[in-house]
Amino acid sequence: MKNERLEWLAESGRFTKRFEHDIGRQCRESSISHIAQRHRLGWEQVRRMEIGYMRDIIKKHPVSKRLRAIGIDEVSIRKGHTYAIVVADLDQKRPIWLGADGRSEEDMDVFFKDIGPRRSQNIRLAVMDMWKPFRNSTKQHAPDARIIYDKFHIMKHLSEALDMVRRSEYKRVSEKERYFIKGQRYTLLSNRANLTISGKRALRLLLKANKRIHKAYLLKESFGHLWDYNNPTYCRKFFDNWKSQLRWSRLEPFSKFADMIERHWSNIADYCLPDNKVSLGFMEGLNNKIRVIQRRAYGIKDKEYLRLKILTSFIKDQ
Repeated sequence: MKNERLEWLAESGRFTKRFEHDIGRQCRESSISHIAQRHRLGWEQVRRMEIGYMRDIIKKHPVSKRLRAIGIDEVSIRKGHTYAIVVADLDQKRPIWLGADGRSEEDMDVFFKDIGPRRSQNIRLAVMDMWKPFRNSTKQHAPDARIIYDKFHIMKHLSEALDMVRRSEYKRVSEKERYFIKGQRYTLLSNRANLTISGKRALRLLLKANKRIHKAYLLKESFGHLWDYNNPTYCRKFFDNWKSQLRWSRLEPFSKFADMIERHWSNIADYCLPDNKVSLGFMEGLNNKIRVIQRRAYGIKDKEYLRLKILTSFIKDQ
């Protein structure tokens, strides 16, 4: 007895691939429950069809053989500090790999093993945070790659320094001056453009009432221009001028931040080189996208399903 495989038939054998792909496309915008109800299908049927669709999409869009620039970040999989590693192709702006639970050097080694030594050695740029296991693994498997530290993780450290200044000032000043500082953490750390009218008014009052917080706020806002430069020499001059403003400012958290930047300067300033101008904001956007996927897939514990959802999230299905 011989079984013939029909190309137009889905793996389940109960639906055509065309219908399976149509269901899969709809699942990119809606929940499984909603699609199942709309087509009068079982929840598990829709889920299997979506998985088949996502696997087909990944087969049609394999990882580039000339992988040049990658972004590496950690994502929270579950509560309780359970993390996984996500890697993206920054030239194509799409995630290409999601690791198992963990963010150790051994977990990062699995990625380079999966893509093979030839692709690994062709990597010329790796954007990541300052997590040492990521750096060590990349240096070992992609020795020619320049390591660039992610702007958004660095700015997160600076925001933490600003918050430390806010807390120390709250302890230092009188009860009357504390009125302007109390409860303004979100106002101080948020992007000014995202604040409401009342938030902007509270920020103005806070900066007017406390000169030290005002100084720290201006330094934090100006530091973001570091990544606007296309020449390492001018980038260095900007940082030296920024650092000189810390003299006699009594902003100890900012001085510690400046020392950290000094220690890792080459991994930050290398972004100014023309070949290294990749999107530093992509990994932050990917992390936000993953959180949306996790909320929409709430209750689904299947790691393979989550992996497929993430890997296909930036692939355009035409």
